[in-house]
Amino acid sequence: MTRIPRWADVALIPAINLVLAFFVSGLVVISIGEDPVEAMAIMLRGSIGSAYGWGYTLYYATNFIFTGLAVAVAFHARLFNIGGEGQAALGGVGVALVCLNWPWTSWPLALAAAIAGGALFGAAWAAIPAWLQARRGSHIVITTIMFNFIASALLVYLLVNVMKVPGSMSPETARFPAGAHLPSGAEMLGWFGIAFPKSAPVNFAFVVALAASVLVWLLIWRTRLGYEIRAFGHSEPAAVYAGISPVRIIMVTMLISGALAGLMAINSVMGEAERLVLDSVQGAGFVGIAVALMGRSHPLGVFLASILFGMLYQGGAELEFEMPSVSREMIVIIQALVILFTGALDNMIRMPTERIFLWLRKERS
Repeated sequence: MTRIPRWADVALIPAINLVLAFFVSGLVVISIGEDPVEAMAIMLRGSIGSAYGWGYTLYYATNFIFTGLAVAVAFHARLFNIGGEGQAALGGVGVALVCLNWPWTSWPLALAAAIAGGALFGAAWAAIPAWLQARRGSHIVITTIMFNFIASALLVYLLVNVMKVPGSMSPETARFPAGAHLPSGAEMLGWFGIAFPKSAPVNFAFVVALAASVLVWLLIWRTRLGYEIRAFGHSEPAAVYAGISPVRIIMVTMLISGALAGLMAINSVMGEAERLVLDSVQGAGFVGIAVALMGRSHPLGVFLASILFGMLYQGGAELEFEMPSVSREMIVIIQALVILFTGALDNMIRMPTERIFLWLRKERS
């Protein structure tokens, strides 16, 4: 018997963590002489109070869905893939190479090729740490975080020396051809006669992210491979006894995880910037860890947590603009508090909650 009901694990504990995070954030806002209720109202209005706010919230959420799914898949095999940042950056290289080296005239074909390119490069960057863990026993956390820095240096080299536009001083590629343009949110909703701000960056990559969420759910809970991944994560000795190869599971799981992280470039590189630039990931690889933790490594939970963090990012930008005394660093502190309470301090709430439910069971029996 589980210590707490499933609903409490999925909904109650994250909700309590969020309340505590926002309570402490409110104390931080009070400490600088501002009204926390007004600050929260500004964040809500800025993130979901208008179509423009929703456009940015969903754009950020799309990035977090991809990186959150990447971390979640690895979590099911008890692998802590902290290298989503580098895998997403290399995925951007794959997307850029595909989009720049073919005269695309149809965006669905360009999207299919970009998905393949982003997934392939992201998976390739995850394959080396996976092999080092599977064959040499190197810890996946150490190798993946080191590969983030290597990926950053490699991206700088490529944009400065290889992929930069000749004669340009900007470390970025040329713009992708018009045929590789993904439909924006305004264009997609325009198909149904719905008006939407053209300046909002949300694009067709959001649909790809939703499809990826469904496919990950099918993989983990409806396929033999998913069963083997979960069995390996629950008990490696039992999995080995059942004939499951640890080397194969580590490699396959990390390849899938890296591919999902690489797909983030569909949104940020192909959909929004329409060219490869420095720092197109902007920390989304690390936010994906908090998203996966808060979403309990379930695609639906990852989706909801991604929306929340998208609101924090967009709402934080509006708060910084409308409340000048709240600096960018203060916004980062608020975001960090949410990550802290939903991730690192999860057991602070979980353990008392488990004791309460155990006590209630004893009272009923």
